[in-house]
Amino acid sequence: MKTPDNIYMTFTENQIVLLVTGLRRKGKKIVFTNGVFDILHYGHIDYLTRARRLGDVLIVGLNRDSSVKKFKPSRPIQDEKDRARILAALKTVDYVVLFSEATPERLIRLIRPDILVKGADYKISEIVGADFVKSYGGVVKRIRYLKGRSTTAIIERLRS
Repeated sequence: MKTPDNIYMTFTENQIVLLVTGLRRKGKKIVFTNGVFDILHYGHIDYLTRARRLGDVLIVGLNRDSSVKKFKPSRPIQDEKDRARILAALKTVDYVVLFSEATPERLIRLIRPDILVKGADYKISEIVGADFVKSYGGVVKRIRYLKGRSTTAIIERLRS
């Protein structure tokens, strides 16, 4: 549950590890997902809501601007601080942690989520961290992808 102190705050990796340790002691089921979440749209809201329903706490790993540019050269549209604040303001998102690497593998290993979530447009074999999560008894879930609801589609419509 959010407190007024963290409603617009993101967490460092060290802070999130300490936080997760405390949540585990309380018996909370940790759900983790990640992404760019550049222009927030209904597809994102649906996805995050479904992810949150899978456990007690939803942690979102958010790509830093530098990592986004490596695989989407013309993005992000919004900077990492704004994207993090928007995600943190959602009632379905409990915590946001930024990561700089191309993938969230290291972050997943630090958090050790009970449930790792990605969109159903990914095959389990393509989900970064899936093998690691399954190795300690965690679960990997794919959430349906809402057709036509993507940031890329929105940007294309704006350009035309």
